[in-house]
Amino acid sequence: MTDLYTERYEHPGYYWGKLPSHSCYRVLQLLPPDRQLRLLDIGCGEGRNAVFFARNGYQVTAFDTSPKGIEKTKQLAADAGAPVEAFVADINEFRLTGPFDVLFSTGVLQYVPPEQRKDLFANYRRYTSPGGLNVFSVFVKKPFIEKAPDAEKTAYKWISGELLTYYHEWKIEYSCEDIFDCMSSGVAHQHAVNRIVARKETS
Repeated sequence: MTDLYTERYEHPGYYWGKLPSHSCYRVLQLLPPDRQLRLLDIGCGEGRNAVFFARNGYQVTAFDTSPKGIEKTKQLAADAGAPVEAFVADINEFRLTGPFDVLFSTGVLQYVPPEQRKDLFANYRRYTSPGGLNVFSVFVKKPFIEKAPDAEKTAYKWISGELLTYYHEWKIEYSCEDIFDCMSSGVAHQHAVNRIVARKETS
């Protein structure tokens, strides 16, 4: 995964663009930064979402497995005058040791093998502050959607609804499954994705 994305991110410009994911606006609506809120962008890529959150007043930490992605994240943050603490780490190895108000990730969880998911999400739930949000999206397998031309060999299959099973005790603020068109490889294709926003209720 590292080599693939490093190659993509070596090119001029931003592979995923600079506009934030639509899920970012849902975070603003459900947990606006009217106080200091710590947010972790898991698998930040080139920083488009991390910088958006920082510009809007969140205290942002972000990591990605690609050193080049982190380099571009820091540059994008500097250009925007929006501080982001960014570092290189692998989602399958990095675990939280302190609390965050928002955990955010889009298009990254497919790199987590099935046998590691229970432990990973237990860690995320534990270190989410009371009232905080976990905002995640993951690509899901559909028999009628062909494999993307730029699909990675290191990606693992998720099935519809699987992401929700890790949050059955939390308040589900939002959940959906979308099929959308994509041109990330320069070739038109489609993805199916599950999206959730889950809130950890206060005791």
